[in-house]
Amino acid sequence: TAGGASRESGGNVLLIPAPSVRRTATVWTPSRCARTFGAAMNPSAPPAPPKTFSLKSWLAFFGCAAIWGSTFLVISIGNESVPPMWAASIRLALAGILLTILAFATGGGLPRGAALKAAAQFGFLNFGLSFCLLYWGETVVPSGLTAVIYGIIPLATALFARMFGLERLNALKVGAALVAFAGVAGIFSGQLQAAVPPGPLFAVVIAALCASLSGIMLKRGPRQAPFGANAIACMVGLPVCLAGSFLAGEAHVIPTTMAAWAPILYLTIAGSVGAFVLYAWLVNRWIVSRISFIAVIVPIVALVLGTLVRHERFPAASLLGAGLVFTGLALGIAADRLKR
Repeated sequence: TAGGASRESGGNVLLIPAPSVRRTATVWTPSRCARTFGAAMNPSAPPAPPKTFSLKSWLAFFGCAAIWGSTFLVISIGNESVPPMWAASIRLALAGILLTILAFATGGGLPRGAALKAAAQFGFLNFGLSFCLLYWGETVVPSGLTAVIYGIIPLATALFARMFGLERLNALKVGAALVAFAGVAGIFSGQLQAAVPPGPLFAVVIAALCASLSGIMLKRGPRQAPFGANAIACMVGLPVCLAGSFLAGEAHVIPTTMAAWAPILYLTIAGSVGAFVLYAWLVNRWIVSRISFIAVIVPIVALVLGTLVRHERFPAASLLGAGLVFTGLALGIAADRLKR
């Protein structure tokens, strides 16, 4: 019966009431919230195979692109107030502290063993070498031209992934990367004729290659919590940026104005704690060549922000370039599906 069990005894039906079940409401205390959030961000337990095209993954992808689309401009603005590599050092010191606190608060802690090695390699290449070269290069190279150079990342990542045996070199994926790069070049075609000294230009190219290779190094390691991985990466990148700053003879003065602090704080919170955590989370779920297409979405975001915030002109060539970028992205997705 609906209210309990029944059985027959001597021709009579006896009703046995079902035991009552007490339902208690779940109390979401701060510690329970931290444990729940930590379980989501700490992939130490073997998870179910992720969906290749899940909504969460695509939100993380476009979240990275949206944040990084503003960082080239913010870095160039910050360079007007604080020496570049010293600013990068302050950013990494603040981000390292915040990420370490978040790593332990969410129960993930810091990586060890092979995970520690992968995070350290990621930090040395991305937060160390790439940051130094990028910050210094952007003192001369326009932010739009920098975005064009970073458009080589999908192609470089495909080559690096093949070199390290992570992925096969897919002709359609390479073609997609070339189409997307042509779109980025079209967006900033006016800046391609700018007279830029070869030293800073070469520095930005090497910075882009280091950023591409850093994702490969992180992917080669075991799955790990994004907060802990980025905390270690900041700790490793910090002395590299400091060394670069001292070798360049920069002044090491703590900023005292909001104009000087605003770019550093934005890059720390949105860039290092936000976008790079999303990026590390994506590395656990996607192949690196697909993630690398973030680099060709970034210039479109930068172009839109320039139009909305600084009322910059949106020429027809830029619109055509944006179309090529999305065509390249679509071809990259098609290449992934053909391999499945």
